[in-house]
Amino acid sequence: SSPPSLSSPPPTDSVVEDGELSTVCYRPEGLDQLLQQTKFTRRELQILYRGFKNECPSGVVDEETFKLIYSQFFPQGDSSTYAHFLFEAFDTHKNGSVSFEDFVTGLSIILRGSVTEKLNWAFNLYDLNKDGFITKEEMTDIMSSIYDMMGTCTYPCMQNDAPKEHVDIFFQKMDKNKDGVVTIEEFLESCQKDENIMQSMHLFDNVI
Repeated sequence: SSPPSLSSPPPTDSVVEDGELSTVCYRPEGLDQLLQQTKFTRRELQILYRGFKNECPSGVVDEETFKLIYSQFFPQGDSSTYAHFLFEAFDTHKNGSVSFEDFVTGLSIILRGSVTEKLNWAFNLYDLNKDGFITKEEMTDIMSSIYDMMGTCTYPCMQNDAPKEHVDIFFQKMDKNKDGVVTIEEFLESCQKDENIMQSMHLFDNVI
């Protein structure tokens, strides 16, 4: 068994009072800052932190751990590629790890952000090389990874070229000036105008 870490989490069955948990988990200024930066309550942040610390005692998640946790939610398919893209979207500092702060900041947008905030987040997810544009290839890679993750039981009659056809339709709608890339402005305008795009891109069904 691994040696106990210095900051081992409290046993999950103990009911930890507000003040006590913030001393166990956090320098209080860290918690206060996250209260301002996210749309979670103090209690929710504490519960999230306990879960995070349980899965990741070191306080940060590397990509392999992230993939492992994610695969438990989608046992019927292969979620590793999508989890890789998602990890990169959460890893805002581009240092190969996701801290609790990175995690809850992203989660707050996905769960409680405005439509525009959510779409900005999704754009960043789809913009795989983070150059400010989404290409058809990038969108195809993401859509394929979603189909892989959902597995055959979700889309039993899907053909292999389904993601590509899906993307062709979206791209036609989004790429207003037909220059072969989708900008953030085109993305926001298309998605806000056409709710079907948001739904059929599964933008927020599978993230968490």
